[in-house]
Amino acid sequence: MTLRLDWAGHDAATYACRQWHYSRAVPAGRLIVIGVWENEAFKGVVIFSRGATPRIGSPYGLTQLEVCELTRIALREHEAPVSRIVAIALRMLRNRCPGMRLVISYAAGEQGHHGGVYQAGGWIYEGAKETYAIEVRGERRHGRSVGSRYGRHDIEWLRENVDPAAKAVRGLVRHKYLMPLDDKMRSAVVPLAKPYPKRVKQAMAEHHSAQRPGSADPHAPNQ
Repeated sequence: MTLRLDWAGHDAATYACRQWHYSRAVPAGRLIVIGVWENEAFKGVVIFSRGATPRIGSPYGLTQLEVCELTRIALREHEAPVSRIVAIALRMLRNRCPGMRLVISYAAGEQGHHGGVYQAGGWIYEGAKETYAIEVRGERRHGRSVGSRYGRHDIEWLRENVDPAAKAVRGLVRHKYLMPLDDKMRSAVVPLAKPYPKRVKQAMAEHHSAQRPGSADPHAPNQ
């Protein structure tokens, strides 16, 4: 199996996101799109963008030119580990944008994602945050994506002009991961690291195992 990553365009991003990403949507704004091929067959894209807010770099003392978000990993069935694909994409990003110092990504907890790809790649886990999405015409999207498509993202306007059933969906959980691209930035964000979250099934299995009568106490000292 031969793996090749190369720069790709918006058409490739649109096709891959609509076919193979749970959101069925392309991120808003300017994108850096990297295509993925195995044995010369197109397998999807990795997309970097400015992120959902212009203040994305503020907590780390960075400008918008120094930080970006990994906003999509949209892949069909493939052989190469996703962590390897992402690692190659990060090297390409760093070479193309030498001033870039930090990449941020989120794993959608409500989709059952805990960030296993990022954990395998050695990303730093900053923690979980609560967020919301906007549901319009049966599709859930980030407010920025909704605004990019319809011009505005306030609920009342959307109900009056786009979809009477439009609504905000709150209580969603995003697991936040950081990938520093230089040693100084790594030193700055390492203190933010928290223990990696577990997969829902793994956490439930461990919980039930600990609760079984006669099972070993996971907090007891070794015998």
